[in-house]
Formats: sequence, C-alpha cells, structure tokens
Amino acid sequence: MAEPGSAARPARDTAQRFAAGSPRVLVAGATGFAGALAAYLLWRHPGFELVAVTGRSEVGRRLDELYPRYRVPLAIEELRLDRLEGVDAAVVAYPHAAAAPTVGALRERGARVVDLSADFRLGSLATYERWYGAHPRPDLLEQAVYGLTELHRQRIAGAAIVANPGCYPTASVLALAPLARAGLVADVVIDAKQGVSGAGRVYDETTHLSMAAENIVPYKVAAHRHTPEIEEQLAWLSGGGSPADEEGGGERSPGGSSVAVQFQAHLLPLDQGELASCYVTPTRAVTAAELAERFAAAYDQEPFVELVATPPGVREVRETNFCRIFAATDEHTGKVIVFAAIDNLWKGTSSQAVQNLNVMFALPEGEGLL
Repeated sequence: MAEPGSAARPARDTAQRFAAGSPRVLVAGATGFAGALAAYLLWRHPGFELVAVTGRSEVGRRLDELYPRYRVPLAIEELRLDRLEGVDAAVVAYPHAAAAPTVGALRERGARVVDLSADFRLGSLATYERWYGAHPRPDLLEQAVYGLTELHRQRIAGAAIVANPGCYPTASVLALAPLARAGLVADVVIDAKQGVSGAGRVYDETTHLSMAAENIVPYKVAAHRHTPEIEEQLAWLSGGGSPADEEGGGERSPGGSSVAVQFQAHLLPLDQGELASCYVTPTRAVTAAELAERFAAAYDQEPFVELVATPPGVREVRETNFCRIFAATDEHTGKVIVFAAIDNLWKGTSSQAVQNLNVMFALPEGEGLL
C-alpha cells in the first residue's frame, strides 16, 4: 500500500531536487493552518530544503496525515534546540509571546527567521506592551524588519529577523500606502472581512460552524490588535517611506504624522479570503487622474500587486500570493475609496513568508509561488 500522500507527492521528493547549497529550512508550529501551508510551500520550493516540521502537538504524526491536501511526508517533531545546527532559516508559526523565545534560540544558532507572530511587528516596545503585554525578548527588536515585502524589500534582504505582517495589515497597508506616502490620509475607516481560517484551528463561539454559516459577525470592536500595526506603517509612510526603502531610511519607528485608524474586522462564512474596504478622508482634494497615477507609480512594477478596473473579490486571489487593488474617488463626499483583496492564509501569512525568504536568500521573488 502506498504511503499517505505518495500518489500526488511532487517529483522533487528526493535530495536531488535541491541545488547544491540550498538553504535548509524548518517550520516551527507546522500543525496550525499557517505553519502547515508554509511547510507545503517550502516542500515544493525548488530553492529551499525543508528539513523538519515541528509542533507542540501531534508529535510523531506525519504532516500529510494531519493535512492530506498538502502532501508533506515529514513526521512532526518536537523542537529540540540541540538539533538546530545546520539550519539556515526557519518560519516560526507560534502565537505572540510564545514565538519570541524560539526566535531567540534560532538566532543564537545563526538561523535567519521569518516570524508569523506579532512579537516583532511593532517598532515601539511601549506600543507592543500596551496591546500584548510584556515582551519576552525585547533585546531582539532591533534585529527585526517589518516584512511587508513591497515596502521594505531592501531591508528584508539583509535581515536576521523578518516580522511577517498580520493579514489585515497586509491588505490595508498595501491599499493605503500610495496615499499615505503622499501625506493624503487625514482620516481612514477600514472595514475588513475575512474567512474563518483567520481564527486558526481553535474555534470559539464566533467561528463555530453554527455561528459562521450564513452570517457576518463583527469581532474585537474598537480593540483589534492589528490597529497599531497599521497606524505605525502609515506613520512611517507619511514620513517619506518608499516601496523599496530608497527614501526615508526604512526606520521601524514612525517617522511622519500619526493617523488614527478606525479598524473593524468581520468574519464571513468563507474558508479563506479577505477584503479590506478603506474609506479615506484626504487632506486635500484628489482627482481620479492623480489617484490612478499614484497607484500606478507604486505598484506597476510589483510582481504580486495587481491594480484592477473593477472592485475585486476574494475568489480572484484564493490560494495565491497576489493582492488585487481597486481605488476610486467619490465626487459627492470627496472621499477616496480603496478595496484590497488577498487570501489571508497565503499573501496574508504563509506565502508572504516564502516571498520574504526568497528575498532574504537572493532567490527570484516569485520562486515557488507562481
């Protein structure tokens, strides 16, 4: 009898599939949605060698038994620090506070890390502690670069720790970056919606099938932890931050004017997918022609951002690393409206992590993602 997943296992399921000297990567926290997807993308990636998947549960079970569709035939192991020698990079898919000590242990052994938690996303320690509590490893904050690839590509290339953005900030900041960079955001309301996979494998009464089906549920009203992340990036952009860090120095702390963001998240009866609807009060009148010019200048050369002529839906980006953006002016109110659609598990989490690993190891940015 064939092993689970063997029938559809990639042809590169041998050591020969790796080029000589391919970076050796592990995924810590591979039993969750984000970690499992990261493992899948790295398993089939021609430029990385996935050497281990670890978890705090399901130890000894193969990942292709837990997630048959990903067909990664590696057994889930405990994360043993004495076995990390020779690992070049890691994706850490732990919750906040649990991630930072593991990131620190990996860095002590020379591995470069893409962290999927919130532990290194905020440049301000005070802001982190206000929203998340005490930071387990504040000494590592200076090593971290915010991992929204389109905004911080040059600094990501040399980073020791890349803080992968939250899914909501990924869509929201990409939607607003061209306006924020021009100092055009006086006020913004972000109405964001995503599928229940954004809540992870542990379901509560909001994400339980009986509540999520045929329903729309707002959650974390006026208290969503992604709010300061969005605000910090918009402040950095308003201080002159450019897509590739050519201007503004790429500082992690805000360098421009602060913008108070009204952010509200909703769960939809979808598996995965996310739409950020952004309603901007501009600092001055913005014409449709100027709007189109600013978004084209920002994204025409970006491989994973698509500017579209009609508002996007989440089906258009499902299981891809793409973000589709539509921007318009409202002559009646004077507001600017921007919609951004992503797959919350892919561009919002795991495929963006692989995009960042590609940049960190000087591989083609789209390798393993197209």
